[in-house]
Amino acid sequence: MTMSWHTMIDFEPPTVGCVISDRNHTFGILKATRECVINIPTVELAEKVVGCGNTSGRRVDKFKTFGLTPAAASRVKAPLIAECYANLECKLVDARMVAKYCFFILEVLKAWIDPSRKHPRTIHHLGKGAFMVAGKTIKLPSKMK
Repeated sequence: MTMSWHTMIDFEPPTVGCVISDRNHTFGILKATRECVINIPTVELAEKVVGCGNTSGRRVDKFKTFGLTPAAASRVKAPLIAECYANLECKLVDARMVAKYCFFILEVLKAWIDPSRKHPRTIHHLGKGAFMVAGKTIKLPSKMK
């Protein structure tokens, strides 16, 4: 799924908000099916991520073109991307801000990770070709249960 921006909304149930341009093929698919998979790639997939983001699924089979492997999801019809560190199966739960802001509220139904990757360096698009690479983790005391 190609998105412009996303944010965590809630933990119970796990809810994510995301902006998807109404010019993207993904926008129409999400509105029609009311489900999707959010794929979280690592830095090793950076060139493929950019290629996917610069190509429309209306005209190109991105799995075939970029050598990615579709994998069956368990709760939605959209495929996971096997090469991604994490995949989030989601259903659309609130579309009230779609018409005005292209903002979709999604509930995460199932989360997948690759347990063989102990310290994944995930990438996150910042806009205009810039990406942030996750890396260093710090742990601070918390009173949360």
